[in-house]
Amino acid sequence: MTESESQLLCKSCGLCCSGHLFAWVRLNAPELDSAQSLGLNVIRDDPRQRGFTQPCPLWDGMCTVYTSPSYPRTCKTYKCIVLRRLLDEDIALPEALSTIQETLGLIREIEPLLPASTSISFRERLIAHKEFLESKGTKQDVFGYEFLGKAELLLTYYEDRFGVDDFIDYEK
Repeated sequence: MTESESQLLCKSCGLCCSGHLFAWVRLNAPELDSAQSLGLNVIRDDPRQRGFTQPCPLWDGMCTVYTSPSYPRTCKTYKCIVLRRLLDEDIALPEALSTIQETLGLIREIEPLLPASTSISFRERLIAHKEFLESKGTKQDVFGYEFLGKAELLLTYYEDRFGVDDFIDYEK
């Protein structure tokens, strides 16, 4: 297992930066000013929810501040289950890449099913629409049923494949 394989995997994915896995990323109080100076949309209002919103404006197909001394600690330390399995040599790079591609494919299927929204985070839009359909009882509607099935599958992927079962928390 080489470092370049893990970097290749992360660069082919970006789900932790693009707003697909998380709606926001936690920051420590001392990081807030440097994160804001990088151009991140920093949240300061609630000490329990200090961080920055997703999608990360510094993600452009890859992280544009990866080598910056101001690179957020949470970004530096986050390792999804797919990456950890690759690093532990539990799976090979082709299988890890296939997992990423399958997840990205499901996201591409769901994206056009989401209504227009002022929220730019895919994760927020996904949850909001899922909760709306469930509250309205539109599960019987063929489009609602299709969306809910795909949304549940994607959320299962997030939990099982990436260790993400909430907007911001991940399995360590």
